[in-house]
Amino acid sequence: MKLAFAFLYVLQLLPLGAIHALARCVGWLSYYAVAPRRRIGLINLRHCFPEWTEQQRRKVLREHFYHMSMLLLEYGLYWYADAARLKKLVRYQDKHYLDEALAAGEKVILLYPHFTAFEAAVYALNQDVPLISVYSHQKNKQMDEQILKGRHRYNNVFLIGRTEGLRAIIKKIKSSSAPFLYLPDQDFGRRESIFVNFFGIPTATIAGLSRIAALTNAKVVPAIPTRESDGKVTLRFYPQWDNFPSKDIVADTQRMNDFIEARVREQPPQYYWLHKRFKTRPEGEASFYQKIHK
Repeated sequence: MKLAFAFLYVLQLLPLGAIHALARCVGWLSYYAVAPRRRIGLINLRHCFPEWTEQQRRKVLREHFYHMSMLLLEYGLYWYADAARLKKLVRYQDKHYLDEALAAGEKVILLYPHFTAFEAAVYALNQDVPLISVYSHQKNKQMDEQILKGRHRYNNVFLIGRTEGLRAIIKKIKSSSAPFLYLPDQDFGRRESIFVNFFGIPTATIAGLSRIAALTNAKVVPAIPTRESDGKVTLRFYPQWDNFPSKDIVADTQRMNDFIEARVREQPPQYYWLHKRFKTRPEGEASFYQKIHK
């Protein structure tokens, strides 16, 4: 693990273009070498984009592996590079939506789905804005320590362990002026989820956004990171949601999934396809991933 950290440290000394050129090679190799993840990605794309040809899906997935490789190889930048250099890699678009809510004294939840440039954007944003976030500890102790060290490099983040639960999140939001960074779009199992549609598929989705907003009177401001053609990242903020939460938690959660789906359709290669997003199925429905076809 120490060798991996040393490699990332040396890598961040290179120009950004060189890092991304290496990511192109690593992404190409990973697409063919990491067969289990490739198969998961293809299953997800087949269900979400049935109107596409298999050639289209494979093309998007190959590009996705490139974006994932950029995410991984840029960790040296996030952890070790000069903060000013990292800041220059990220542009803000419509950040006034966040600034105005904070200036008005509002509690804010940043709805922040899993797009591949999410780390680059949040490391830049955290230089300007304190953040509350949930953290899942890693099994590898060295990795866990390094990730935590990286998260705290600006002394401007408040991390809550996932096992601490909803009460700890609510308490921290109420006692702080920092926005809560909320990443909801992974499968956390049947116990913590309700089924609402995502790409027309009943999908186990945590309903925390509606609950947290109701309990803290927080405004929801979505933020989406996009890797541009020059290699830099645009972090776009969206207007705060009106009439949210409603009295219908299912409708609220469906609204969230609809928003995320719309953003995914705008940039399919940059969404995180390698996670078993549809692992938890409604009772009696077969697993999408049980029989994985090449």
